[in-house]
Amino acid sequence: CTCATNKWTACAQDGSGNCTCTLVGSNHKVDCSTLTSKCLLMKAEITPPKKRFWGHPPGLLVNDGIYNPDCEDSGIFKARQCNQADTCWCVNTAGVRRTEKGDKSLSCGELVRTSWIYIELKHKKRCSAFDVPAVANALKHLFESRYKLHPKYIADVKYDSPLIQIQLNQNEKSRCDVDIADVAYYFEKDVKDDSVFHSNRTLTVSVNGDALDIEKIRIYYVDEKPPVFYMRRLVAGVSAVVSVVILIAGFGVAVLAILR
Repeated sequence: CTCATNKWTACAQDGSGNCTCTLVGSNHKVDCSTLTSKCLLMKAEITPPKKRFWGHPPGLLVNDGIYNPDCEDSGIFKARQCNQADTCWCVNTAGVRRTEKGDKSLSCGELVRTSWIYIELKHKKRCSAFDVPAVANALKHLFESRYKLHPKYIADVKYDSPLIQIQLNQNEKSRCDVDIADVAYYFEKDVKDDSVFHSNRTLTVSVNGDALDIEKIRIYYVDEKPPVFYMRRLVAGVSAVVSVVILIAGFGVAVLAILR
């Protein structure tokens, strides 16, 4: 009685032989036939295990620090996220911050959907490049079979050795479809050898019998609406650059005057 798609679960079998799995950290029932939402996974990952002797302290380290995400009953992120210091910010459906930070008076409104995801990969050096169509087919098969992503959401796969770019597009999602944000999160964990799947086996991708060894991954999120960041940060950055230029110019004029 285990959850094949989520190792962060506690499972029990009832008298009828049915296996029920709940998520660590939230006691949320998990559908083990599909991917678990990224928000619930993050909540489970920051929950410390009962016994821990060595290793890094429990918690998910992200650009905005360690925080316990707020999730809706459906498992998606709440539009506003806050940390223990009462600092809040707005996120998209991928849980990525899309506004400046504020206090608890910050209002986020709707949860903005991440409709495009660009995944950039780099494989290890090899004597010759892979066949371009073969790489595309192997990765499309991986996303369809392992992450249950419908092929219509795989917009494109480009390959220019050793770089690979995968474009996922999902403007709308039905209830039976997995979310591209969850797919990207599972894939990233697989590449970094920290698989969410219960088997925790190392990700292997084969291209015409040869292993595609991925060594780097970057993920970019594009929302249906542009992010909202205040101009003051941009203005401050521009002012700093202008100040440096003025100082350099002044120093140059001073040196020329001295030389004359």
